[in-house]
Amino acid sequence: MKLTITPVPPYDFDLSNRIFHDGDRQIRIYENGKYRQVIRANNKLILITVESSGSVDAPVLSAELRSNQKISENDRRAAEEAISYILNLGLNLDTFYWAVKNDRIMAEIAEKLRGLKNPTTPTVFESLISSIIEQQISLIVAHSMERKVVKAFGDALRIDEMDYYIFPTPQRLATATIEELRQCGLSEKKAEYIRDVSKSIVEGKLDLEGLKELEDTNTVIDRLLNIRGIGRWTAEMAVLRGMRRLEEMPADDIGLRRCMAHYYSNGRRISTDEARQIAQKWGKWKGLAGFYLIIAEHLGIEV
Repeated sequence: MKLTITPVPPYDFDLSNRIFHDGDRQIRIYENGKYRQVIRANNKLILITVESSGSVDAPVLSAELRSNQKISENDRRAAEEAISYILNLGLNLDTFYWAVKNDRIMAEIAEKLRGLKNPTTPTVFESLISSIIEQQISLIVAHSMERKVVKAFGDALRIDEMDYYIFPTPQRLATATIEELRQCGLSEKKAEYIRDVSKSIVEGKLDLEGLKELEDTNTVIDRLLNIRGIGRWTAEMAVLRGMRRLEEMPADDIGLRRCMAHYYSNGRRISTDEARQIAQKWGKWKGLAGFYLIIAEHLGIEV
């Protein structure tokens, strides 16, 4: 089954998904102009392959849906909603560009990265678990662990003799033993945090997805901070990547502070407080502005 999606312009499909070019072909990857991953629509696993057939100012996406079960019209609508959510296709970037126009540095970066939209995890649970895995280690190591967790505990969809994996459910991770989680490279503490969060969801003590309904982001973060193993950095990363709370910025993130130092203090190291002070000029777009800085440094963009 195929469908056509029209994102809110501007949208640069290639630029926005290039960060997944070194992904795992069995989990999520962007290669040869196509973005591919498995999603869950109406409890049905569907492999999506998305490519652009439009331009930055007149974006149009074509998506192919494949499954080992029949895809209904309801499934098609659910898949379209999931794709739009994951790729953040409804985001109006013009409001962001207008908000940062008086910041010369950010305005120039935004112009050079025009159409860049930040991805979102399908669930808050996935964002929180990934953030726990990434605590205080390099992203290269963390991503390796994440891939092992997905393949060890995630459901698989077999298409053309290839298994494609989706992020594990709370139910599956709640039944995992600490030793099984540690075999994915996790420390004992992180394994405990992941299993505890999963069990709390299964037992009805924690409703991560329900937190999306709360308007105040500080309230959401406070709720997350009450969870064992969740500090401010983890909570901020979770709401930014899993809830699209773009007003939030993980100022404790070493990589982000390095990018901010590169563009705003001639490379001089800056503190968390200094990072938050710089970010004040971005208003409710702190998280998106931080994402732009990270991508700009990665691409070697100078202003």
